[in-house]
Amino acid sequence: MFGYINVNREKLNLPDRCTYQSYYCGLCRQLKEQFGRKGQVLLNYDMTFLVVLLTGLYELEDEKAEFICAVHPSKKQTARYNEATRYAAAMNVLLAMKNFEDDWNDSHSYAKRALSQVFRKDYERIQKEYPRQERAITRYIKRLEEAEKYKEKNVDAVAGLTGEMLGEIFAWKENDIWAEELRCMGFYMGKFIYLMDAYEDIAKDAKNKCYNVLNLMRQETEQDFETFSRLMLTSMMAECAKSFERLPILLHAEICRNVLYSGVWTKYEYLRLKKLSKQKNSQNKKKQSAQMKEEKKHGLIRKTQ
Repeated sequence: MFGYINVNREKLNLPDRCTYQSYYCGLCRQLKEQFGRKGQVLLNYDMTFLVVLLTGLYELEDEKAEFICAVHPSKKQTARYNEATRYAAAMNVLLAMKNFEDDWNDSHSYAKRALSQVFRKDYERIQKEYPRQERAITRYIKRLEEAEKYKEKNVDAVAGLTGEMLGEIFAWKENDIWAEELRCMGFYMGKFIYLMDAYEDIAKDAKNKCYNVLNLMRQETEQDFETFSRLMLTSMMAECAKSFERLPILLHAEICRNVLYSGVWTKYEYLRLKKLSKQKNSQNKKKQSAQMKEEKKHGLIRKTQ
C-alpha cells in the first residue's frame, strides 16, 4: 500500500537533495542495525519523509556517519541518524507486517506469508514498545476487512480508516503539544495513500474481481471518474499541507514542502500517463483491426469481380 510519499528530486536544490538522501541512508542503516539485513528490504520513502518531518519539528540533533554502500560502492555515502530514525524504523516493521498480511489475504502470496514469519519476533518486541501504534494498526486491519467484506461504497469512510491509522503513527509523542496537528496531517496523508493505492490497482482489481472502492465509484460516474479522482486526491493533500504549514517547522521545511506539493504527484502523473498510453494503444489496435477487415472485404470483392 505504501510507496507514494516521495520527493521530487528534480525540484530540490543540491544541498537539500543530499540531506534527504542522507536521511534515507540513515533509515536504511538503522533498519539493518535493529533488525539485521532483512530489515533493509523494508526501506521506503514514506518513512523517510516521517524522519525528515519529525527532525524538523523537534529540531533533533543528528549523528552522521560515512560508509561504503554495497549498492553504490563508487564513493562514500553519508547517513544521518536521530531518535526519529529509530522510531521510523520500528514503524516500518509494524506497517510492513500489515502489508504482508494484506497480500496473503488478497492473493495468498506465500512469499509474503514467509516474510511475516521472519519478522514475527521483531513485531512482538515493537508491539510492547509502541502499544498505541500497534493497536491502531490492528484496529485498522480489522475494520478494513469488514469494509471489504461488505463492499463499503463510501469512499471517504474507507479511506479514513488508513487516515486514522497513519495519524497515530505520525503522532510520535502522544501527549505532546504537536500531537494533534501531526495526527491531523497523518490522517489526510493516509487517506491520500489509500486512494492512490486504489487508483493504481483499479484495473487489476476489476480483472481479478477484487474489492476496490474506486471501481464502485467508477461504475456510477465513469465519464467524470478521472476528474473526481484528481479532485479527491488534491483535497486530501491540501488538508495535509494545511496541517504542515501550521507546524513551526524551519529546519528541512523546503524538503517537506517539496514532498507535499510536488513529490506526491510524481507517481500519480506516471500512472495517469501510463493509462493514457494504454488507451491510445488500444484505440490504435482497434483502428488497425477495422482497417484490416475493410481491406480483406474489398479484396474479396475484387476477386469475385
